[in-house]
Amino acid sequence: MWQDKLKEIIYILENSSVNEIEVNFWGHKYRVSKGGTVVSAPIAAALAAPLPAEMGAVASVSEPEPAPTAPKGEDLLSPMPGTFYGSPTPDEPSFITVGDSVKKGQTLCIIEAMKIMNEIEAEIDGTITDIKVENGDPVEYNQTLFVIDPS
Repeated sequence: MWQDKLKEIIYILENSSVNEIEVNFWGHKYRVSKGGTVVSAPIAAALAAPLPAEMGAVASVSEPEPAPTAPKGEDLLSPMPGTFYGSPTPDEPSFITVGDSVKKGQTLCIIEAMKIMNEIEAEIDGTITDIKVENGDPVEYNQTLFVIDPS
């Protein structure tokens, strides 16, 4: 599947005035440039399907960045795509910070979807060990928002 995406990126590059595109998704970093040299990467050999040579673009794939050690606890996932807000208004403090104790049903953040502000509540009692997104960031369905260590 990602090979098809890489081919799409190459096609877009070849049909535009842009000379280089760099994309990060699913833990992989892709850089495609016109008329450059191949930058070797350990997983570049893992490409099962050869890239179309007739397009004249050069692609390189770098190894996924090592994940930092995950904080202990349960992930609270986004129930919908939208925009993450950590406080009720820009002038007010955040609902929670790392280290705060939370109770089931307590509001942790707001996700704006289709101009509707949806309050996201804690599903368990515990302590916030990590906040995975920044205020104003777009979030996807099932993206981890917080890590809560159950008490």
